[in-house]
Amino acid sequence: MADYASHVSTRETPQSEPIPGKQMVENSEGGYAFAVDDWTRLQRFLVLGSEGGSYYAGERELTQENAECVRRCVERDAARAVADICVISESGRAPKNDPAIFALAYASSLVGQRLGEGWLTDALPRVCRTGTHLFEFVDAVQKFRGWGRSLRRAVAHWYTSKTPGELAYQIVKYRQRNGWTHHDVLHKCHAKPLTRHINYSLAYAKHGEHGEETTEGWLSPGRDPRDILSAADAAGSAATPKDSARLIRDHGLVRECIKTEHLNSPEVWDALLEKMPMTAMIRNLGKMSSVGLLKPMSDASRLVTDRLADVDRLKKARVHPFHVLLALTTYQQGRGVRGSLAWEAVPQVIDALDEAFYLAFGAIEPTGKRWLLGCDVSGSMCSPIANTHISCAMATGCLAMVTARTEQNWHAMAFCDKFVPLPITPRMRLDDVCRMMHNRNFGRTDCSLPMLWALENKVPVDVFATYTDSETWHGSIHPCQALIRYREQMGIPAKLIVIGMESSGFSIADPNDAGMLDVVGMDASCPGVMSSFAIGSP
Repeated sequence: MADYASHVSTRETPQSEPIPGKQMVENSEGGYAFAVDDWTRLQRFLVLGSEGGSYYAGERELTQENAECVRRCVERDAARAVADICVISESGRAPKNDPAIFALAYASSLVGQRLGEGWLTDALPRVCRTGTHLFEFVDAVQKFRGWGRSLRRAVAHWYTSKTPGELAYQIVKYRQRNGWTHHDVLHKCHAKPLTRHINYSLAYAKHGEHGEETTEGWLSPGRDPRDILSAADAAGSAATPKDSARLIRDHGLVRECIKTEHLNSPEVWDALLEKMPMTAMIRNLGKMSSVGLLKPMSDASRLVTDRLADVDRLKKARVHPFHVLLALTTYQQGRGVRGSLAWEAVPQVIDALDEAFYLAFGAIEPTGKRWLLGCDVSGSMCSPIANTHISCAMATGCLAMVTARTEQNWHAMAFCDKFVPLPITPRMRLDDVCRMMHNRNFGRTDCSLPMLWALENKVPVDVFATYTDSETWHGSIHPCQALIRYREQMGIPAKLIVIGMESSGFSIADPNDAGMLDVVGMDASCPGVMSSFAIGSP
């Protein structure tokens, strides 16, 4: 007798076929998954970007797909789309600000008059907080629109709304990017200064001798910017590193003002470190070690480790956990990813970076739930995140460690076309986790394995956390069906959290099931959202 029912079953369907009655789409590997809605995909793009592409899609293709998503969101609800762009950018939830800058530039060509006359004037400084951001924005925006009145007014306001100290800082630190200088931008926007000090800074930007940071500890708002701009000129002709160090301490000069040959002096870096913003400090740990400033038992090393342990300082500087992870994996190996720079890593600094990774996520309360952490290590997870040396698989291991350090009841496994133990412990350092995950990418993808393994072994689980790119295709049952089977046979209303590691349009979570949730893997708010969902009622 023919088994007709098996061909149209809604309870067990091969992942190479859509579930009958469900709105599913074919993913990049030929399997079927749910399409995330446009708002979820917009959030994925703003956090993960499309730089470097994915395992299955090139950078250009992925960017075009996400640009279409931006367009649809703006056309559906322009106010919500712009608000999402601004909130994700200014909250520091994304590792890079480039996707938000791109999205705002594109949105500015689509919104028209729907949000009123001054919406771009309000949104621009929220997304473009530094001169580099502004240069990236004007470079992108010209690909979508001309320099109309609203754009000129918004860019001019970016300059004239700043205090004299803030403006002078932007001019001397961020000189040029993508072929743009402040002189070029000011020529386009026709900014009209409102005060004498602003006028002086703008004039310097246009005609001065020398053609993502905060201004914390730099210039008081009322200080005459001529002091710092004159000091920046003087730094260009400083005779010795001692002279440069003196100018740094007396006038708060930044690294970009200092002669290149003086940047190999520990005396200069010691002066820079005194008021160096957090992100710059994290980025320059290798350089400060290579010149001999950071070494065991040194005052500079103690200062660095103290700052990395300061939760308020990390939060105020918008330090993203991914930046800390990048710094840790680079610093501990004693050489740069590119170039010839090498150094002797200080163990205490490595430990401080490890701890700062967790601190940068903010306070996360344990849920008391039973967690099964399933890390996708199939071949597609070897793709890098944001064109860095950190692969999706390496990042999943580190993100799983956040839950492992927070919760009491958890178990971690890795999966591809089989389910294998993942021997991580809360006491492991992140660089060790990265090494463990490196080169583990193999096999086909079956995202149903965490639920099937737990059911077969009668493991009680409240929350399945699956870290994946959702390119599942190999299994004989869809992950959402496996979760339903687990709930029915175990009598546990288990939830599924899908931690998306790429900005694709796919998910294994059924959007019509309140017990399934999509979150973005590199979103700094991800662990907190996961905890809230685990505790709440479906």
